[in-house]
Amino acid sequence: MSITAASSTRPLAHRSAERSRDFVQSLERGLMIIRVFDGEHTSLTVSEIAALTGLTRAAARRFALTLTELGYLSTHNDRYQLTPRVLELGYSYLSALSFPELALPNLEKLVADTGEASEGCILAGNDIVYVVRVPGPALMTISVNVGARRPAHLTAMGRALLADLPPDELDNHIQTIQFDQILPRTIIDANQLRTELDHVREQGYALVDQELEEGLIAIAVPVRDRTGRARAAINLSTHIGRKTVQAMRDLAPQLHATAAEIERALNSSVAWNKLFA
Repeated sequence: MSITAASSTRPLAHRSAERSRDFVQSLERGLMIIRVFDGEHTSLTVSEIAALTGLTRAAARRFALTLTELGYLSTHNDRYQLTPRVLELGYSYLSALSFPELALPNLEKLVADTGEASEGCILAGNDIVYVVRVPGPALMTISVNVGARRPAHLTAMGRALLADLPPDELDNHIQTIQFDQILPRTIIDANQLRTELDHVREQGYALVDQELEEGLIAIAVPVRDRTGRARAAINLSTHIGRKTVQAMRDLAPQLHATAAEIERALNSSVAWNKLFA
């Protein structure tokens, strides 16, 4: 393998522009180590990493060992390679890019067919984060924008995602929830939540009836990756004055059909396949 010095092909970042005094050069150098691997350089020694980055051999070795301990590099016969864990670094960006773009036209059709608002979300810690939204033609009391967060256990989409978690992950999640009595129907303890999540698994959808906001009803289903694990969720939401709880339940087949369309599109996406293969 021919290694070209960093000074001619990969100049150090600090040479290009003056940095802020808050700039962390060690972080920059750690990221340089990850970026130096590519199609031509899939396996590198410490000396080769040093030559490509312009770092000293001692510094290159320290950063490579640190990244190995963190799980981003592996080593064999004194050569380093990237591990699949580096994909985590781009997960948030790719999921926030591919899912909303591919879900949007399907949610628009769903809203046109049902007359109700529809949203899509991903799970982030104890919250869901709204990443796509199509308002319905009717005026709704709920005000939510893309990027907004809501407690996962109080939302239909959140429960659709929580119900799919492996038991140990769900146990850890529930232990961190702060249960507050927001409305009379709000679930207020772990046992109630576990019972509700059992119902979600049995019926294949989650329905929340006025637990987060007075008058708001929402029904949600998961959106699964090619392995069958829920990675996102979509819903339909309305006001009790427009549709009954049973009328919302009757929309479950349409919601499932929309989720299936989104899954087909996502499973054809390069980003989705790389992340969740």
